[in-house]
Amino acid sequence: MSESAAGGPVESEPGRLVEVDPWCWEIPKSGEMRVPGRVFADREFIEHAQNEEALDQVRNVACLPGIEMASLAMPDIHWGYGFAIGGVAAFRIDDGIISPGGVGYDIACGVRLIRTGLSVPEVLGTAPDLVHELSRSIPAGVGRHGKVRLNNRELDQLMVRGVPWAVSRGYGWQADIDAIEDGGVLDGADPGVVSVRARERGFAQSGTLGAGNHFVEVQRVDRIFDQAAADAFGIFKDQLCIMVHSGSRGLGHQVCTEFVKIMGGAAARAGINLPDRQLACAPISSREGRDYYAAMACAANFARTNRQVMTHLVRQSFEYIFKSSAESLGLDLVYDVSHNVAKFEEHEVGGEKKQLCVHRKGATRSFPAGHPDIPLKYRAVGQPVIVPGDMGTASYLLKGTETAMERSFGSTCHGAGRVMGRRAARKLIRGSELRKRLESQGITIRAVSTSGLAEEAPEAYKDVDKVVDVCQNAGLSHKVARLRPLGVVKG
Repeated sequence: MSESAAGGPVESEPGRLVEVDPWCWEIPKSGEMRVPGRVFADREFIEHAQNEEALDQVRNVACLPGIEMASLAMPDIHWGYGFAIGGVAAFRIDDGIISPGGVGYDIACGVRLIRTGLSVPEVLGTAPDLVHELSRSIPAGVGRHGKVRLNNRELDQLMVRGVPWAVSRGYGWQADIDAIEDGGVLDGADPGVVSVRARERGFAQSGTLGAGNHFVEVQRVDRIFDQAAADAFGIFKDQLCIMVHSGSRGLGHQVCTEFVKIMGGAAARAGINLPDRQLACAPISSREGRDYYAAMACAANFARTNRQVMTHLVRQSFEYIFKSSAESLGLDLVYDVSHNVAKFEEHEVGGEKKQLCVHRKGATRSFPAGHPDIPLKYRAVGQPVIVPGDMGTASYLLKGTETAMERSFGSTCHGAGRVMGRRAARKLIRGSELRKRLESQGITIRAVSTSGLAEEAPEAYKDVDKVVDVCQNAGLSHKVARLRPLGVVKG
């Protein structure tokens, strides 16, 4: 690698990587690219993205029809299926596309933060018992079933009505609905386009954690950066909080698997030249495009309901440990936001307001104060953005910004981002030793398997402090609070 006049790294031809500012790099248009690529990163992260060819994926997405402004990537960028993880791309409705690879296999995977009225110094001794009870109550692991069993009619209702349906069945509080992106339901869901196989995989998995990087974490608010925003979000220093990270389980995976195959043919019929077959897509207005959106919305509502049912189980666990009601313990939902989803949103591009289909794959919506899609109680400060780190360091609560609307279609990072693949992590790290190391730091661990634990070791991820700093310096989000893990239930 050589260096540019500005001191930045230079890619081999074609396409020189241009340093826009210390936190943003541009891949100029070349060849079949319809727009430039733009990556929010510092020098360390951009070099890592180059080395694992994630920048090629940013460039490939820039070739797709109807894309607006730029093919974007956040600082947690790493290689993914077709689209890079950490990628954001917005497409015009009339001549643009929708792509399962731009959403990912775990449709509407996301994070929610539950606060308590408890101060950690007062309850620290109970953390190991609490983690154990959470691990006992919330089913975890590949293919695990939960206690919520649905018939066909009930599954249809869940997929169409989302979290409000779950709350109507006793899984949560009315106030929860107001603290979830879109009120917990993505419009446009049609169970009629969800296959029998996808339904079979979803029937018994509502309220289950899953595997991979999914977790339930007991956390302590370690630092407040923005007191006014923290007050608005109900967050205080040393507060005990719970973070839940999970998605649409087997149902969402099956939807993606099937539509990747369907859209390979749809792209060819529409005359779309794909630089990578993993970018399989269809025009938004086509039958395949409409069907995918309707099925994806079903999976998104399943994912949000899944996290809602787990919140119910978290509240039950607290009631068992503390012998008090969840209401009296202050177990309120701060916010729930998905980071793998495509949504129709209005954005201003070149001075003109446009309806766009915004794909966020490993990227989080980050809308500013005053935006009508933010709950009224948060509208004066901005949307809460929840960014999980790794189980040995920290996670963050951020808020959305106006600059994000201008630079990234209202998007910021979704996590720390991997620097090491799961197989490499298993070879390098022994899960049993990792468990001892984390427990020596005062972090209680419950994991389905030691190999799965090794896959998610802190050293397999970027430094979340640096990732969040890049987002703040680029203006994509603003720090509100940092949370440290006290205990982790790992899927």
